[in-house]
Amino acid sequence: MKIDISQKVAEIEVSYRPAISNKPIITSSLDAYAVIKEFIPASTIALQEHFVVMYLNRANRVIGIYNLSMGGITGTIADTRLVLGIALKVAATGIILAHNHPSGNLKPSSADEALTKKIKTAASFMDILVSDHLILSANGEYYSFADEGIL
Repeated sequence: MKIDISQKVAEIEVSYRPAISNKPIITSSLDAYAVIKEFIPASTIALQEHFVVMYLNRANRVIGIYNLSMGGITGTIADTRLVLGIALKVAATGIILAHNHPSGNLKPSSADEALTKKIKTAASFMDILVSDHLILSANGEYYSFADEGIL
């Protein structure tokens, strides 16, 4: 019996066409916040948690932002494999994690700290630097893990 391979095996295609010449360079948590806040909808920032990831090249220039998940009032899912799979796909050497707290409380939870450590450790195996994790609130404030020295 002859097997038709084209119906059994998926084709994988890789392309890389960055258009980054006019993208911002991130030099501080404030720079990252200014870009990331545009990707969490103002209409739901006080209602639902959103998790976004900023991908950076070696010069800390933004490659792009991925809206990883949107959850409920008290949480959302951040899948490490998706975060790093996308980093590899776009050839990122750095990432900045970000999510919002609908409550307005900027203090990171133990789950926030554990997730950050997990992603940072996994990323290090691929020489990808997790340079910050921001927590945003609806009132325009943010918390930076890097600025607070807990990254």
